[in-house]
Amino acid sequence: MPLILSEEARMVRETALDFFRERSPVTALRKLRDDSDPVGFSRDLWRQMAELGWTGFLVAEDDGGSAFGMTGLAQVMEAAGRTLAASPLLSTALIGASMLSLGGTAGQKAEYLPSLLAGEHIFALALEETARHAPARIELKAGRDGTGYRLNGQKTFVLDGHIADTLIVAAETDSGTTLFLIPAEATSRTRLTMVDSRNAALIRFDNVAVGSSAVLGRAGQGAAILEPVLDRARAGLAAEMLGSAQESFDRTVQYLKDRKQFGVAIGSFQALKHRAAQMFCEVEITRSAVLAAVSALDGNTNDAAALVALAKAKANETLFLCGNEGVQMHGGIGMTDEHEIGFFMKRARAAQAAFGDSRFCRDRYAHLMGY
Repeated sequence: MPLILSEEARMVRETALDFFRERSPVTALRKLRDDSDPVGFSRDLWRQMAELGWTGFLVAEDDGGSAFGMTGLAQVMEAAGRTLAASPLLSTALIGASMLSLGGTAGQKAEYLPSLLAGEHIFALALEETARHAPARIELKAGRDGTGYRLNGQKTFVLDGHIADTLIVAAETDSGTTLFLIPAEATSRTRLTMVDSRNAALIRFDNVAVGSSAVLGRAGQGAAILEPVLDRARAGLAAEMLGSAQESFDRTVQYLKDRKQFGVAIGSFQALKHRAAQMFCEVEITRSAVLAAVSALDGNTNDAAALVALAKAKANETLFLCGNEGVQMHGGIGMTDEHEIGFFMKRARAAQAAFGDSRFCRDRYAHLMGY
């Protein structure tokens, strides 16, 4: 397993870091929040990201993508985490593209992938039904209706759900868990206000009728597609959280160098040195865990799922640490909304819960290891 990035991955990383620093700094997220932007991200910025090819990293070359893989996309997501950039990278470029690539029919790929790759079509995974990530607990029903289905129930915390064009819905049928591609306008959507100023929605299905062509993959076989896609989502989100943790650490160290008390920089105080050293160590350990996870996913190794669970659990803890320590070591100014360091602590709270908190990931790791 590689311990360093390939030359191509390093080029993607540098391009992405420059892109987000210049075009989507933290001030852009603040403006989206303060303006109560109805979309929640810049569509123009998203099209620029598509032009760079990032939407096609998980799509086969025969389908118009580059098949660069999770290692490449993780570099983009880490860079996005550095500036807390709001975009459909996770919901569409990762989850949507993975769902279609792994489970879509030739017709579904031909219908959806060109507009996804062009940054013109937004996807959202409608999975969660409770306050915690529980992919095996699906109560939304899809009952038979002639040759099609009727869906009844609701989904919550659907990332980018309020502006998605197509929903990928996990529902229970008489043959088991089934995934559906459903036009979002066929449902009732309520935008949720998240602590990290990101997009989510509560979505209700009231006798939503779909034909059999809406089934993604095979009826009753949704779990076989959902599980590997969720592993990709966890690894991608862990990469984004790594970027946020690194940025929080870097900003905190710079503040320790600049802020003076009693005529000296507060970074010279031993207690603060120890706390900064702990942050550094945890960030570097997380970096290794994330690289191991995405490399294993690209290599389709037997331990990929376990390494993903480890990476997400570690990223949860590291961003929580760096977010909290960043605010605390900035002192009183860190508690104000005017200072950006608090945005990283807020992002930590939402990202921790998405696709599995530390308790979920540890339990999954233990189960995969035979305990």
